[in-house]
Amino acid sequence: MASIAQMRDGYTPDWRRPIAGRFRVTARRAVGFCVARRIHADTISYSSIAASAAAAVCFWRAADSPWLLAVAPLFCYVRLWLNMLDGMVALAARQASARGEILNDLPDRISDVLIFAGVAHSGLASPFSGYWAAIFALLTAYVGTLGQAVGVQREFSGPMSKPWRMVLLHAGSWCAAAAAVLGVQVTGSMTLLDYTCMLVVLGCVQTMAIRLKRILDALDAKATGVRG
Repeated sequence: MASIAQMRDGYTPDWRRPIAGRFRVTARRAVGFCVARRIHADTISYSSIAASAAAAVCFWRAADSPWLLAVAPLFCYVRLWLNMLDGMVALAARQASARGEILNDLPDRISDVLIFAGVAHSGLASPFSGYWAAIFALLTAYVGTLGQAVGVQREFSGPMSKPWRMVLLHAGSWCAAAAAVLGVQVTGSMTLLDYTCMLVVLGCVQTMAIRLKRILDALDAKATGVRG
């Protein structure tokens, strides 16, 4: 938990992921509910791991029950919603702290690995594809933290940030589910989920390049300001 001094001072994180207003509105009542019942933001962060584990199980069993491909992305969105809710509750309940920033970020990384590991072991994609998607998801998030580590901004930019990874996986999953129901066979050695994971990897490479450029530009601007 945050120290009493931090809570009294109203600790505010330096950098927060930008969230669309329409998406944020969906959590307003939940924020009030959590604050009124003293549900800690850390508990919500841990709950996002549970949602990701449920998505992973759905992917893992999807070869035997293709309808699970339609369900798995729903748990991915629950994960995203909980990722948003924990930060909102932390600020509303004055629970925000430096420790909380770690507990807000670490479950995200665990969630990425769980979800893509489920895809890797689904039998509907190559383990190679699934695990490379997991690796690049972690690398993308790591690059995003480098700016904050060197004293400039935390980077959330790029086409394959966390929400868009889940959107792309959603699209690939539902296409794979439709193909299974309709009996459509994809020719070649790669499946629809393989292609999805490879698109995640390529998008992550582009996202890392964008983030690194923005961080380096910010460092140059900071150095110029210091010299000026």
